[in-house]
Amino acid sequence: MNTLQISIIAIVALLHIYFLVLEMFLWTKPKGIKTFGLKSKEFAEETKVLAANQGLYNGFLAAGLIWSILSKDMYVAIFFLSCVIIAGIYGAYSTKKIKLFYIQSIPAIIGLVLLHL
Repeated sequence: MNTLQISIIAIVALLHIYFLVLEMFLWTKPKGIKTFGLKSKEFAEETKVLAANQGLYNGFLAAGLIWSILSKDMYVAIFFLSCVIIAGIYGAYSTKKIKLFYIQSIPAIIGLVLLHL
């Protein structure tokens, strides 16, 4: 993998670490409530276990992407970038928020395209 490919994969990994922090630690804080457009602090409290679970999965995606960088294994990178793309598509579809697709899937699509050049 070349420097540009590694850089894009690293950006996607960092985004997912950020998502982990937002969902696991900031969900009930003003930053989390605002970021996710939650109805209220009470709603955030009621759903924080689900959000933490989501955050954990984002951490696994980040770990896989970091593994692909450290091992310089293009196939591992392809797998985890594909997982990120699918997660972004499903997230945008299920929440009816196209912004999720742009934030999550587009960087991973760019990474996947760069890996195939």
